[in-house]
Amino acid sequence: MAQTLEEQVNTIERSLGECMIEHALVIIRAWLNELGENNPYEEAFMALHTKYQDLFSHWLTTDNPNALEDLDTLTGDAYQLFDAVYASIRLQRGLSPDMRSFNPDSPQSVMNYFAHSVRLRPEDYDWLHEVLYDEQRMSTALMAINSLMRNLRECFNIDSYLAIIDGIGSENDMISDQCLANTFTLAIQYDVRLPFLTQIQHAIANAIIEQGDEGEHAFDVLCAIIRSVNPSGIEAKIEETLQKLPDMLKDLFEKAGMKDEASSITAFVPKSEQEYMGGLVAIFPHTWLYELLVLGNPERETEMVQLYLKMGNRDLLWEKPDIAENYYIQVLRGGSTDINDYLNYAHCLMLKGDRMMAYEYYRQARQLAPSTKDFFALFRPDRKQLVDCGVPVEYIYLIEDQLLLS
Repeated sequence: MAQTLEEQVNTIERSLGECMIEHALVIIRAWLNELGENNPYEEAFMALHTKYQDLFSHWLTTDNPNALEDLDTLTGDAYQLFDAVYASIRLQRGLSPDMRSFNPDSPQSVMNYFAHSVRLRPEDYDWLHEVLYDEQRMSTALMAINSLMRNLRECFNIDSYLAIIDGIGSENDMISDQCLANTFTLAIQYDVRLPFLTQIQHAIANAIIEQGDEGEHAFDVLCAIIRSVNPSGIEAKIEETLQKLPDMLKDLFEKAGMKDEASSITAFVPKSEQEYMGGLVAIFPHTWLYELLVLGNPERETEMVQLYLKMGNRDLLWEKPDIAENYYIQVLRGGSTDINDYLNYAHCLMLKGDRMMAYEYYRQARQLAPSTKDFFALFRPDRKQLVDCGVPVEYIYLIEDQLLLS
């Protein structure tokens, strides 16, 4: 059975993420055949294919110290060709509208154009740069960048991404923060490809440097993104926005023909936002962005681990057990009766080799559980993590054996 377009995109993303360019070119070749003989990408495709084959041939016969660097460059070129052809395929199949312009005085027109157009013109980027730095058109700028953000989540485009990054330099704090949030969200989503698109990495790093606080404000925005995974976090953000900009929002919603403020804000949030953001938060500690803004800074690492743990997300517990241990000490001293806090603290002790204390807290967690079955339903899924972190499986079975009898 032939792959769907979504499956083809996923195959290309996986292939290029592993620098398997030929695998991606097979699908891109099929797309070019669909676009017809007069498609504008044929020459770029043939040039890329030839360079890749030459690189492989030279690698077989000679020791080229620049081979990996050349492969990364070709992978970046393959990503850009993929994005351009994919946009044309979407137009060809009617999945994206072929839009030629928009009315800058109409909120609906601005949102529709920047959310759906996959072929923005140079003059569109000029206009976007203008409104991002115009205090009088803040509402229009916010609409444009949030709509473009939704567009980029589906159809990546380097120029569009650079336009959002550019907005970080806006003197308007709300626009700057929104551009930061959108930039970071996209950076996490497209983390695998960023090492091959170094101009994006440089643009993000430079935008943070230009803020002049060693990335402290950018880190705060990252924390806000992570907190937004909680429904209460999103509600708080909506309430904060309403309090800050009631007049502007009221005017914006009226122009957009939207009946009430709550539904208007919801209109900016894509479907399955919770699931999408939850996925980003899960992979964030393994991204280039985490390395840039968090890794190597003890204070930020501690704050980030504690933030994850407070939200009930234990992804960083296994990587930073010392920080997690201190966090759970404070939680338990505060009188917690949550079985998960005792269980997680015991995990931390186990990872540091304190088996006697670990067993004591596992035992207390067992006593808090309604039944032995309920306790092991929580404990056993963590066995693999403990083993992966170096705890001998025999020790885990010894503890289980004793807990079964307690």
